[in-house]
Amino acid sequence: MPDTHRPLAAALWMSGSIASFTAMAVAGREVSGLHDTFEIMAVRSAIGLILVVGVGAITGQLGRISRARLGGHVLRNLVHFTGQNLWFLALGLLPLAQVIALEFTSPLWVVLLAPLILGERLTLPRLVASGLGFVGILIVARPDMGNIGIGVLAAAGAALFFALTTLLTKLLTRGEALITILFWLTLMQLVLGIGTALFDGQVRLPTAHTLPWLALIGVAGVLAHLCLTMALSLAPASFVAPVDFVRLPLIAGVGALFYDEALSLPVFLGGAIILGAIWLNLRTGTQPLDGR
Repeated sequence: MPDTHRPLAAALWMSGSIASFTAMAVAGREVSGLHDTFEIMAVRSAIGLILVVGVGAITGQLGRISRARLGGHVLRNLVHFTGQNLWFLALGLLPLAQVIALEFTSPLWVVLLAPLILGERLTLPRLVASGLGFVGILIVARPDMGNIGIGVLAAAGAALFFALTTLLTKLLTRGEALITILFWLTLMQLVLGIGTALFDGQVRLPTAHTLPWLALIGVAGVLAHLCLTMALSLAPASFVAPVDFVRLPLIAGVGALFYDEALSLPVFLGGAIILGAIWLNLRTGTQPLDGR
């Protein structure tokens, strides 16, 4: 594929990731308070593992699963497991738009850390695009710095761990097959989820109400990481991450439609700035790629 086509293909894959993560946020809100975050992660990973192994068997890809970079997978999944639990915790404590807004400090971390971890070139347009996106996030979230609660800290912590997950995933795409990344993702996080869910001696099994939502979390989780990994294999992490900003106005609309969370002028203004940042990032990305 020509270099000039890769960013557009990456953006298309990211649209699938955006839709999947949005579905996960809604499903996570529905089961919040009924299951703790560790139980959610255990069920999600079990469903994901079944999907990955099943599709891998049908397509003949299971033989490509490798243990050559097992240490990298362990580190990546410990980081992601931590971030995902913080994210589910925040979903039960804050409005959807605020959770996603705070989560979206993650692309800024990616842009700033990618040169150190991945050796990607930090260009001025990408830095400006990330800065604009962050300004849009602050307008939407309007954080009260004098009253920062557990929910805000959880969402902010999730953002940092998600940024590190993106960078570690990008490292793994340099030589690892997609089936390998998804297999170790679901298997390791299943083990972590079961272990932490059993730690307090109290496990709430899925009910007729929560099972469909947990199933949606499992399916959407696999699809989200499939799309994200494909996008990262096509373009630099500093290009891919800011595309995800579009999820903020989308989730704000979902929150207003289904949870009576108010849509205010700052949401629209911040969303417009975020979309402008994405447009700038896409224009930059269609230039020849460096450091991929």
